[in-house]
Amino acid sequence: MGTLLFKELGEMEYPAALSLQERLVELKQKEKLADIVLLVEHPHVFTIGRSGKDSSLLRPGEVPVYRASRGGDATYHGPGQLVVYPLLDLRSTLRRDVHRYLRQIERIVIHTLRGFGLRAERMPPWTGVWLEKRKIASIGVAVKRGITYHGLALNVKTDLSYFQRIIPCGLKWAEVTSMEKELGREIPMAQVRERFLSHFVKEFGYAELTELCHEDIQIGSRSRPPVVPTTSASNGF
Repeated sequence: MGTLLFKELGEMEYPAALSLQERLVELKQKEKLADIVLLVEHPHVFTIGRSGKDSSLLRPGEVPVYRASRGGDATYHGPGQLVVYPLLDLRSTLRRDVHRYLRQIERIVIHTLRGFGLRAERMPPWTGVWLEKRKIASIGVAVKRGITYHGLALNVKTDLSYFQRIIPCGLKWAEVTSMEKELGREIPMAQVRERFLSHFVKEFGYAELTELCHEDIQIGSRSRPPVVPTTSASNGF
């Protein structure tokens, strides 16, 4: 199915990561650009999705809050959390189903966690990945003219106390957990990223995985990344 490009951004402020996504979405809408996955950790931040309620913010305190165009309610991002932003073209006949896309993202997280010995699962009708009633990964996506952005957050070694300042995903009954809490040991973030990308490639059927270097992506500028041919059709969404 072509090449998947990825970039590990390290720690990046939420507005900067959103700006980068928006520029890449615009590029993908205009020309045949390969699918891209951005992996990042954010400094402490709360975000509220399109359907979110202000009442889900209990005690944000000094932590900045941003309204987001993604689906879902309130969530927290911070150090020790793997945040993934897939920028995929859903305009082909095969991939245009957004609900299918959400289920694929959930499966990728589930397979990643099972590789560490955690029996995660979906819990319909709620989006995300769970260990019984403990939520370990949140998913909130947006699609703009057929291109996905926003994405998911997997709690690896996250400070879970910040979730007590909000009603996570608007679900008063849900607990929030992390890989480190469940396993009782430190989890290398690099290992989680590697396994996540491996499952991502398999789930979506990419032929190869290529890393973008800083010179290619020109983070923080309007320079464009390299154009890589893909096999997906572009017959509208």
